[in-house]
Amino acid sequence: MEISKKKKSYPLDAALRHYLRQYDRATDLPISYLDLLRVSNAYPLLDRQGRDTLWETVYYEPNELQELTRGLTEIYALLKTDGDLSFTEHLLADRIDYCRFGNSNPFRVRVVNQLNDNYDYFYVKRADASRVYGLELEHLLSPNSINYLVQGETLIEEHIVGIPGDDFIRTRLRTPQLNQVRIAKEFVKFNERCFARLLGDMRAYNYVIDVTPDFEDEQYRVRAIDFDQQSYEGRKTMYLPQFFKDNRPVVELCSRWLEPDTVRQYQAEERTLMARRVRSERYRLRDLMDCMRRAELAPPDKIAQLKQDLNAHHGTTQFSRCRTMGDVVRLNLKIMLVRPQR
Repeated sequence: MEISKKKKSYPLDAALRHYLRQYDRATDLPISYLDLLRVSNAYPLLDRQGRDTLWETVYYEPNELQELTRGLTEIYALLKTDGDLSFTEHLLADRIDYCRFGNSNPFRVRVVNQLNDNYDYFYVKRADASRVYGLELEHLLSPNSINYLVQGETLIEEHIVGIPGDDFIRTRLRTPQLNQVRIAKEFVKFNERCFARLLGDMRAYNYVIDVTPDFEDEQYRVRAIDFDQQSYEGRKTMYLPQFFKDNRPVVELCSRWLEPDTVRQYQAEERTLMARRVRSERYRLRDLMDCMRRAELAPPDKIAQLKQDLNAHHGTTQFSRCRTMGDVVRLNLKIMLVRPQR
């Protein structure tokens, strides 16, 4: 399954910007995305095996670099310590990478603590409404907290830790020490979360596997890291990671280890957890949905196709009354997460 065309970028409207200010996502930033475009040179960034990572390490003129380094460490302080600059004296933005691949063309900034050489990353991207809605829905409906900031046309995202899905499938999926049943379980739950909130394009390189050692074994969590395709595509299958060919080895693992009744159990467990988060954040989610239902997030033909597909999937005609993609997301959440009567 392939995505036919590159996704259009949608601007943040006044209602969404008001929401971001209300919930402390908007702030003043010392550096913008456009500032980072003033590159003087760039070199391909290779991984430890010498393979092209599709990222480039970029360089700037000395005066430009000095200003950028100061501003980027301040952004890191805003992201991590709510703007407490007392910690920035020993921080250094020592590397900036740029990715030409995909929709967002992000910059990745590595920040080093010069006292102990520990480092962390964050991303500077163009602000896109689809991505912001995706980040906010992930924060509200998944087990993962998301940290990001917005100003104007600039979006700052915290780095999400984990092993990239394509690397995990290639190097770890068949290792003897891997608990394959737990990986299969987590993929089923991830698949259910993506479909409920209509997050698309979860090919293997758009999510990571977070591995946590437990007292007897390892626990796993599948986490989305790319939110560009939040409720944009028209085909229902685009919102089900199981249908992407590079996820096939994990799907085969699920078929091998999980009985149909077990799959339905894990799907019900995930929907129950999501429903509890909806009840806990119902006022904030209502405010977000009010913005989303008025926003333009997809072409009319894609909305029409998705309404038809979801009507057939759920055995209903309710989606026919939806006017916007936000209406479709809201109704899909309602149908999937409302607890059936006993």
